[in-house]
Amino acid sequence: MTVLLTKLILICYFPLSFIPSAVHPLHLSSMELNYTTKGGTIEISCRLFTDDLEDALRKQFKVPTDLSAPAKHKAMDELLQKYIATHLQFKANEKVVALNYIGFEKDREAVLVYVESAPIKGLRKLEVQNTLMYDLFDDQTNIMHMLYNGERKSSKLDYPEHKAVLLDL
Repeated sequence: MTVLLTKLILICYFPLSFIPSAVHPLHLSSMELNYTTKGGTIEISCRLFTDDLEDALRKQFKVPTDLSAPAKHKAMDELLQKYIATHLQFKANEKVVALNYIGFEKDREAVLVYVESAPIKGLRKLEVQNTLMYDLFDDQTNIMHMLYNGERKSSKLDYPEHKAVLLDL
């Protein structure tokens, strides 16, 4: 009874933001894709919650993770490069496109991961296979926004959906 009363008092006096699971009960990532006509590449930035991404890296690679520590930036870069290669794939005009991992940066409670595609000639169709965070959450939603010739198109994948067509001319 004392334990129950203590928990009730703690819940009443401390805001929910102090409870880790209540920080962001929504499991969401967002991705911005920008097709550059000059180079024919797609510039990609993925925004993911830092704590969730650390948990996913820890689960997949079985190592301690800290995306905020400057001393661990190089080691985390290597893990993120492998993670992105495992969970993100693009097909342009029915052919798999090579992705070049650029790096990551911390932005408050999120991490921005930067990737660029190999050059694509005559982009007419773009398909994305996106399973970011699916290994961690069965309620994950991945939102993708693409800018192509000044026009913005969006798509949403809810677990277990993992494929979307972002462009089909």
